[in-house]
Amino acid sequence: MSAEDRTMIVRIAEIVIDELKLQDITPEAFDPGLDFVDELGIDSMDLATVVLVLQDEYSITIDEDDYPKLRNIRLIADYITQKINTPA
Repeated sequence: MSAEDRTMIVRIAEIVIDELKLQDITPEAFDPGLDFVDELGIDSMDLATVVLVLQDEYSITIDEDDYPKLRNIRLIADYITQKINTPA
């Protein structure tokens, strides 16, 4: 994993931890493969809140139809990278 990828994963973890008020976990220790729905119990409203912050942070638009794809930090990082690297 490149340093740039790791930086993005840590930043996404910071956003998730902050927006969902997760306690006792640091961004560096957050497992990027941890499933938000099955393992953390995050509902669609919580995910929508995280998505709004991610859109602002990375200046992208995330289609509502794509929300189900965003099940963990690694998938979110891949999605954002694809959005950034794909011309509009």
